[in-house]
Amino acid sequence: MKKSPRITAPRLWLVITKSYRVLSLLAERSIANTGLCLTDFAALEALLHKGPLTISQIQEKVLLASGSMTAAVDRLEKLGLVLRKASPSDRRSRVLELTAEGKRLAASCFKKHANDLGELMSALSEKEMQQLHGSLKKLGLLAAAKLGNKKHGSGAIRNRLQNDHRVRETANANWHR
Repeated sequence: MKKSPRITAPRLWLVITKSYRVLSLLAERSIANTGLCLTDFAALEALLHKGPLTISQIQEKVLLASGSMTAAVDRLEKLGLVLRKASPSDRRSRVLELTAEGKRLAASCFKKHANDLGELMSALSEKEMQQLHGSLKKLGLLAAAKLGNKKHGSGAIRNRLQNDHRVRETANANWHR
């Protein structure tokens, strides 16, 4: 049977899903090649690009459970890559900051990772990248809005989505970066 030239929603979903899976694997391999685990890389990258942050602020940005983030921060602190300092605005809170060595390592690892991603994306022209970015962002914002809608989906699905912090945080925060 000959494939229809028409791109249906299920067909597009399949292409997006397959692409995401293989691109994720390549991105994870790129990070592993820096010598860091994904969690440590994510924390260092957030601090490198956003400056000093609390553990909960990093968690929101990289979508990790608090236990995973605390373990990552403990590892990074033992390696001398981050410092925990008292928050000037909240005595109960601690702010994380990169050390000089942490900045050097984070910048070096991020540069390698960015180059790997750039190599991957070089299959697309600048115009194609802009179109894809716009289209995916538009689709993601629509999906995030639907997740925020209390009437969305069956009760069981809605509860699962509302209780899944990764879905909720992505819907609420990451589309607006």
